[in-house]
Amino acid sequence: MQIVFAWSLCLSVFVVLISILPLTLGRIKAGYSIKNMSTPRAFFEELPDFGKRATWCHQNCWESISLHAPACLFCLISGPENTIVLIAAWIHPLIRLLYIFAYIFDIPIARGLLWASGILSTLILYKDGLLQYL
Repeated sequence: MQIVFAWSLCLSVFVVLISILPLTLGRIKAGYSIKNMSTPRAFFEELPDFGKRATWCHQNCWESISLHAPACLFCLISGPENTIVLIAAWIHPLIRLLYIFAYIFDIPIARGLLWASGILSTLILYKDGLLQYL
C-alpha cells in the first residue's frame, strides 16, 4: 500500500500548484504587468482583498508541503499499513484543496478546521512511520 503515500505526495504538490491560480487572478484584477515583476512585493498593497488572501494562502501551501512531503517519503520508506494512516494520506490533498477555497472566500472557521485537519493528517503519517521502527 505504499503507493498511497506516493499519490498523497504527488496530489499535495499539485494542490500547491493549484493555489497559484487565485493568486494570478488577484494580480490580474489589480492590473499586474511586466513592470511590476521587478518589485512584486511592493504590488501587494494593490491587490484586492481576495488577492491578498490568495497570496497568504499560497505561502501557507508551501509551508504545508514542506511538512507533508517528508512525512510521505518517511512512510514510503517505513511502509506502515494501518488503515488510519492510509486514510490520512488520501485525505490530506483534499483537505488542503478545500483549505484554499476557505481561505480565498474568507471562511475563517472552516479555514482553521481544515488547517488543523491537514496538520493532523501529516502528524499521523509521522507517528505511524515512526512506530514501524519502535
